[in-house]
Amino acid sequence: MSITSVDRAALVERLSARLSVVGLIPFLLVLVVIGMALVEPRFYGLPNLFNILRNTSFLAIMACGQMLVMIGGGMDLSVGATAALASVVAAKVMASATEAYGFDPGVAMVLGILSSLGSAAAVGLLNGLCSALLRVPSLIVTLGTLSIVSGITLMMTSGMPVYGLPRGFIADFGRALWWGVPAPAYVAIAVVAVVCLVQRKTVLGTYIYAIGGNPLAAIVSGISATFYVVLTFVLCALLASVTGLLITAQMGSGQTNLGGDRLMLLSIAAAVIGGTSLRGGIGRAEIVGLSALFLSTLTNALNLLRINSKKELVVLGVVVVAAVAIDSLGRGKAAVE
Repeated sequence: MSITSVDRAALVERLSARLSVVGLIPFLLVLVVIGMALVEPRFYGLPNLFNILRNTSFLAIMACGQMLVMIGGGMDLSVGATAALASVVAAKVMASATEAYGFDPGVAMVLGILSSLGSAAAVGLLNGLCSALLRVPSLIVTLGTLSIVSGITLMMTSGMPVYGLPRGFIADFGRALWWGVPAPAYVAIAVVAVVCLVQRKTVLGTYIYAIGGNPLAAIVSGISATFYVVLTFVLCALLASVTGLLITAQMGSGQTNLGGDRLMLLSIAAAVIGGTSLRGGIGRAEIVGLSALFLSTLTNALNLLRINSKKELVVLGVVVVAAVAIDSLGRGKAAVE
């Protein structure tokens, strides 16, 4: 039995239902940009544009990981905590390697990055195994790991920033401009491009879509659903770690609080607004990247307009609820037709 032949019609219907959400993104982005041009000249200042680009890069990377999990039928609430853990682990390893053991800064950076990715992969593996093998809903699993990881991070640092990072990690990477563009932007473009390639050209991408779109048909077709579901959680955690590393390099220290709840909310918002279905089986990295740009631009505009941060959360919540509502209406229409 072929997954592509079994689910092709359903996939087309679900994709058409998502267009009502996705088609709004460019329009809303242009609306925000034009509106800010009229009321706030600082919006077009080069420092502010760089700030938007950096924030977009952080969010796009994390949202791509969240998207993979959601396509497979799950959701990861622990991505913000995972990014914070990655930040602290990387900072502690780099600082210890250079100050206590006298390693070359380049070697210290490699050790810190590998340690950060390893700790994040362990969190993703735990999430995936509990969700896929124990059949615990991913929301419950990742809510638990969010608390566990946050607690571990606080115990490692007592809530204090971790300094002592190699100068090159900060100046030549975190705060650098490569050919006039912030360095994180290149990382984000590379991540989105690789995820797009995986989705469109590899068996991995096809299987993840199949599992999220029709789990029973995927299993009947011989796909190891457990393996690929676990893999989505590991990839999500690794991309959260990359985000944590980039933010650490920009800030110049490991932080126990990288805005974890905010990062988690924004990653889900970017994925949902970018057309990723909450029921799995639908999602594209390039559209999620565009959604990340819209959300970063919107939050930046709200900050420039001095909108209270609590009201900003309300706005983001309304945007997410609206996107989910449009998705549900579109899916219901497709089902009726």
